[in-house]
Amino acid sequence: SSGSGEPLMARYEQLPANTQAKHIPDDEIDLRELFITLWQGKWIIILITVLFAAGGVAYALYKPDIYKASALLAPADGDGSSGLGGRLGGLASLAGINIGQDGSNKTVIAREVLESRAFLTDFIRRHDLMVPLMGTDGWSKQRQEWIYNLDAYDPGTGEWNTDEDGKSLEPTNWDLVRKFKEVHLNVSENKENGMVTVSVTSQAPIAAKQWTDWLVNDINKHMRTQDVEEAEASIEYLQAKLDETNIAGMQQVFYQLIESETRTVMLANAQKEYVFKTVDPAVVP
Repeated sequence: SSGSGEPLMARYEQLPANTQAKHIPDDEIDLRELFITLWQGKWIIILITVLFAAGGVAYALYKPDIYKASALLAPADGDGSSGLGGRLGGLASLAGINIGQDGSNKTVIAREVLESRAFLTDFIRRHDLMVPLMGTDGWSKQRQEWIYNLDAYDPGTGEWNTDEDGKSLEPTNWDLVRKFKEVHLNVSENKENGMVTVSVTSQAPIAAKQWTDWLVNDINKHMRTQDVEEAEASIEYLQAKLDETNIAGMQQVFYQLIESETRTVMLANAQKEYVFKTVDPAVVP
């Protein structure tokens, strides 16, 4: 009870109660009012649409044309007799066992080498692609030649300019490889049939096709040279060991291994498309 002696419940019951329910309006969309509102602002809507459409067309026309050339490659039938596989195959043949090797391993290695920093650095330097990659602003369709970036490269002297601090603007190997991989090169594989597609994009359609051909030729040559060098080194080592032994059984083993490595050298030198066979060559886009 309160101080006045009146029960608290009685005082509470005497307070006025709000027994009227509040009216909550319906959240309905009046299509007629919506249409009237849009019609009143039709000129603003039309103006904005025209401006954005014109801006999109202007941006598309301002951007340079990009051309893409692609070559479809199939894994070549590898002999699989080089390196350790060849030596094991030679030893196993003495016991009447034929060890076959899947050429897909060589294809996987070739794909990784194709996108490696060392291979691309050598590729760019060997074909003099430094200036087209980093010293140009585009391609002239009329003159069929590169448009040089005169702020970075002087085509008259063949030298790279310097910045405000006197540092040469000549790109490093890291810059060249990053630009080539991020902007120009794309290598993809069809998981279902193992076909590999090598694509090159460029502002110059002739360069896109030419660079694609060079990549395919160079990766085949690189892998062939590597296997031949390994096989010849193995032959030299085995020949030295053969001269050191007089045991007939060991001599037979060495002869088998030398034969296997010699076969690798002969087959590699006879195959122009050593790792990848061209199914559909690149054309000028």
